[in-house]
Amino acid sequence: MSGHSKWASIKHKKGAVDAKRGKAFTKLIKELTVAARMGGADPNFNPRLRTAIAAAKAANMPKDNIDRAVKKGTGDLDGVHYEEVVYEGYGPAGVALIVEVLTDNRNRTVADIRYILSRNSGRFGETGSVSYMFEKRGVISIEKSGIDEDKLMGDALDAGALDVVDEGSTFEVITEPSDFETVRSALEKKGFPISEASVTMLPKNSVAVTGKDAERMLRLMDALEDNDDVQNVYANFDIPDEVMEELNI
Repeated sequence: MSGHSKWASIKHKKGAVDAKRGKAFTKLIKELTVAARMGGADPNFNPRLRTAIAAAKAANMPKDNIDRAVKKGTGDLDGVHYEEVVYEGYGPAGVALIVEVLTDNRNRTVADIRYILSRNSGRFGETGSVSYMFEKRGVISIEKSGIDEDKLMGDALDAGALDVVDEGSTFEVITEPSDFETVRSALEKKGFPISEASVTMLPKNSVAVTGKDAERMLRLMDALEDNDDVQNVYANFDIPDEVMEELNI
């Protein structure tokens, strides 16, 4: 199971998504604002905003909150100017990390990220030190219950998907970033129940992490995602199922 899928599964089991809804809203509002600022307020002509709106709706964000965030991005309402920054680094056992942030104070954020890494057996890397280990892909997760795998595979590939991967309780439809919206729309029209969809960074290879390093890795991921400026964390770790059971996750 990829680091992307593994971490999504862990968060689901821990109930972290629901427990941190307020923090999730903060991150979504930032993304909506930046997406609108960069590409305009019309989601029909702004794929990044269209994806952000879909994510906000999936999180049950009220429409008024979405509209205000978009208007702040376009300048129709006063708002904070956020800067996009990407940090690269390493976690326990040499796990590769990419941390995407939206911040109004770069100095504060880099100090916070440095502190989190140092406290959790991690460290910063130079720009480009780990990014080559990942590739940008669209990932559309579909709950497996009641799904005909052959039909999903056929419909997904016909729509332009690269692959369909069995990830245990879900199927993950993998796409090129440029085909993400087209494939998602086609699958929605076919009636497939999409539980999550995003353009993400998938690791090309994974690092097996066990024992104390597994605990440290999960604490590091939690601490990074708990930071208000951090939008996304990508890592190439793989924690074996038997280790997950030992950790009661």
